[in-house]
Amino acid sequence: MPHRWLVTGCSSGVGRALAERLVDEGEQVLVTARRTETVARFEGRPNAVVAPLDVRDEEQCRAAIDLAVDRFGGLDVLVNNAGYGQFGAVEEVSAEQVLAQFETNLFGPWRLLRLALPQWRAQGGGHALFVSSTAGFTPYPGLSAYTASKFALEGLAESLAQEATHLGVRVTILQLGAFATGYGRAMIQPSLPVAAYVPVYGEMRTAFEHFEQLPGLNDPTLFAETVVRVVREPNPPLRVPVGPDAQAHLTAALEQRAKQLAAAGEDFF
Repeated sequence: MPHRWLVTGCSSGVGRALAERLVDEGEQVLVTARRTETVARFEGRPNAVVAPLDVRDEEQCRAAIDLAVDRFGGLDVLVNNAGYGQFGAVEEVSAEQVLAQFETNLFGPWRLLRLALPQWRAQGGGHALFVSSTAGFTPYPGLSAYTASKFALEGLAESLAQEATHLGVRVTILQLGAFATGYGRAMIQPSLPVAAYVPVYGEMRTAFEHFEQLPGLNDPTLFAETVVRVVREPNPPLRVPVGPDAQAHLTAALEQRAKQLAAAGEDFF
């Protein structure tokens, strides 16, 4: 039986790749984007419904959940993919930029979950997927706001898993590596630049300016394949690294944290 999906952020990148894969396989998909003209390719497909969705807007979130239930008879899978990157050190990112980052990357998924959970309780289950990043587990210089939002997103997901598993709700955090998308071009620059931080993140900033030309980037179809496999698993894992680079970065971060914990234990306890 096909699943009934709501996918956010389908205008480009991994969201578009996932929507295309699902629609081609006959799944029932609510394909959403802030501007529906960016997902016009899905119009007319019998198993796809196109809808506007800005995850910062409570009413649009409510309308999207209601539309999925109305058109498909329910909702099985919510893929929280919509998000963007904010460049800048802690001092460089304005209060308005921090709030905007969290409104999309954290509060948006939270809004949709609050609306989806009553449906899942009524039907006996559902699956929430959270598109995170290696930056949701290990920080990178110059990505303070983005890293903070993804750390918080993973905390939300883990809390949900503890609270709602007994209701049949499954939770998966997708920790993405570097993908060949428009991520680098879409990176928002800080409002309050400070030259003193350039030596710390200058090389990374240059890399982001030419992100799509970096060697070894993962193809977005890998993301789509991973999501499909995870949702079809009888007992999906809580965390899934997506891409061999993600596996390597996360393993190194875990080893580093273990060393830090051991050293702190020796010094303070």
